Amino acid sequence: MSRVRRWAWLVSLLAVAGAAGLLAFLLSIGATAERGFFERHYGWLFWLNVGVALMLATVIISAGVRLVLRVRRGKFGSRLLLKLAGIFALVGVVPGVLIYTVSYQFVNRSIESWFDVRLASALESGLKLGQGTLDGLVNELGAKTKNAAERLGEQGGNPPMTLALERLRDQLSARSVSLLGANGQPLVVVGGAENPALTLSRTSSNLLRDARRQGVISKIEGLEDEAKALEGQARIRALALVPSNDFSLGASDRYLMVVQGLPGSVLANALAVQNANVEYQQRSLERDGMRQMYLGTLTLVLILATFAALLLAVTLGDQLAQPLLLLADGMRQVAQGDLTAKPTMASRDELGGLTRSFADMTQQLADARHMVEQSVTQLESARTHLQTILDNLTAGVIGFDARGGMDTINPGATRILRLPLSAYQGQRMEAVPELQEFAAEVAQRFASSEDADGTWQDSFELKLPGKEALNLLVRGASLPEGERLIVFDDISEVVSAQRSAAWSEVARRLAHEIKNPLTPIQLSAERLQHKLEAKLEGPDQAMLVRSVGTIVNQVQAMKQLVNEFRDYARLPAAQLKPLDLNALVGEVLMLYVSAQEAGCLQAELSPELPLIVGDATQLRQVIHNLVQNALDAVADREQGHVRVRTLKSVGDTGELRGLRLVISDNGPGFAEKVLKRAFEPYVTTKSKGTGLGLAVVKKIADEHGARIRLSNLHPDGDESLPPNGAQVSLSFSKLATAPSPAEPSEAPGAA
Repeated sequence: MSRVRRWAWLVSLLAVAGAAGLLAFLLSIGATAERGFFERHYGWLFWLNVGVALMLATVIISAGVRLVLRVRRGKFGSRLLLKLAGIFALVGVVPGVLIYTVSYQFVNRSIESWFDVRLASALESGLKLGQGTLDGLVNELGAKTKNAAERLGEQGGNPPMTLALERLRDQLSARSVSLLGANGQPLVVVGGAENPALTLSRTSSNLLRDARRQGVISKIEGLEDEAKALEGQARIRALALVPSNDFSLGASDRYLMVVQGLPGSVLANALAVQNANVEYQQRSLERDGMRQMYLGTLTLVLILATFAALLLAVTLGDQLAQPLLLLADGMRQVAQGDLTAKPTMASRDELGGLTRSFADMTQQLADARHMVEQSVTQLESARTHLQTILDNLTAGVIGFDARGGMDTINPGATRILRLPLSAYQGQRMEAVPELQEFAAEVAQRFASSEDADGTWQDSFELKLPGKEALNLLVRGASLPEGERLIVFDDISEVVSAQRSAAWSEVARRLAHEIKNPLTPIQLSAERLQHKLEAKLEGPDQAMLVRSVGTIVNQVQAMKQLVNEFRDYARLPAAQLKPLDLNALVGEVLMLYVSAQEAGCLQAELSPELPLIVGDATQLRQVIHNLVQNALDAVADREQGHVRVRTLKSVGDTGELRGLRLVISDNGPGFAEKVLKRAFEPYVTTKSKGTGLGLAVVKKIADEHGARIRLSNLHPDGDESLPPNGAQVSLSFSKLATAPSPAEPSEAPGAA
């Protein structure tokens, strides 16, 4: 239970207890309250009611405002709570208002019935009847007292006064009979033992004067204290002037005083009527106050009942809505993907069980989703692993969906085919203009393998417009649900290597078959010239000399060709030793002093290079061959120049990875068709070349574990422009000494 709700319950309980106690108190004293009670206490009772009403109204209004604010703010469940509170409030308030209306009319009519005209007339008649009875008794005693006083005046002193008063007391049934002097002092007293203070006390001069003037006076005494009056102290006292027959100047007045008790029944009835009349009149005067008090109390009860109904409406509505709100909020969270543990109700009813069942279901969904996420994670991991493998495969991989679209293309396929295949992902291979023929051949190969297990392997020569033809080894496989997969490798280098091996074998055989006859041919021609030159004259002699010279020159050319074949076919194994690359380059460049002096050849050798591991003889041949090729490329240019550089190869983190020998020129560059097959035998751009120079360089580089790269140089690095030079880079990774800290050099990977 929230703090606000606890305070609301506490205030309501205090209000109910206070109002109930006040109502019980008012109802208990309403009929027996003393005179003027409502008039005296109406003010504070009214303001007490107003205070309680204001307190209840404040709580009700605050609760209503909070509920309305929740609805306006769109707080979840507020509309349902408002609806339930309205229903319960309607159920509680409507009967309360109906009961209040009936009670209001009942109280109003009941109070009016208390002051009916007939009741007032009856009380007034009873009061008059009692008053008349008492007046009759007073008048009767006064008359008898006056007669007795006259008789006493006529008798004078006979018989004796005491005896006469005793006889008079018996006749009048009086409590006491006294003869008073002129000053009111008792002269003779008969009776009065029960109240001697009254009998022996002096009578006031006012009563004596009234009695002398009127002859007799009588009145009722002792009614001031009702309790004492009912105990017998109420009485009728009569005082009469006793006539005197003595005409002397010294004679004084005498008075006869008779005290007679009131009958108990008459006195009780008279007092009862008098009290009832007084109370009736008091009630009559308090009628409006009573009406206001009763109706105010009734209104307070209505407000209290209304407050209790509203409070119970909110509480019961909240109790009923809480499980539903928990379920609704939980469903909303589940719909948003939140499957965390959901709160439940501790109650044992159906709604509490429903919240617990929903929490269990949510937990099961969370466990299921966790398992799915684990499976997806494993699948994604496997897919990522597979994608990583595909991305790092040197072979090209293309996967086709059931419709024939390319849905999987790895970087190897783009690299091998040198086409933007990713732009055609989802399309058929025929959509790539350069691959239409290749796609048709692959489709035909798949169709021919349907009768087998769906796998096949074949080689294809792919001719790309404006590019060198590619030799591809393609493997195909049919997958479930109509999907297909091809994996292909660029075997152009393998084919080139096979060609090189074939040329090596051809060169070996040619060297063996051709070299042996060349020497006898040369010797025979020289012998013929020696025998016949002296015997011939003129034109015949000149023709002989020319013919023999031609034979000898051609034999020498054939010997040079055979030697190159022999060198290519039988390149000796490299004898690897620590070498200073700068010194080796310097030795070779000594053969080109004239080119250096002419400014056509320039050397840029980095100092303090570590030693490499290599064969000095073979590497001299490589350097000589590359420098000679570069000089031949710029021979026809007026400002042609060749630059030879040695530098360190540095990795991304600054570590030394090896040394590089770079030879560049500003010649016409390599033709595109030559770049791919430049290291194959008999591939050359020279009109007089054999095409074995770069092939030998490649073999020597492979023996040294070095990497050789050919590239064209373009203006400002823009490959769309015609080349303005060529560059050959030879990278040595085998060092004889530990790498020293890297010095500023060419950026890693530069050609």
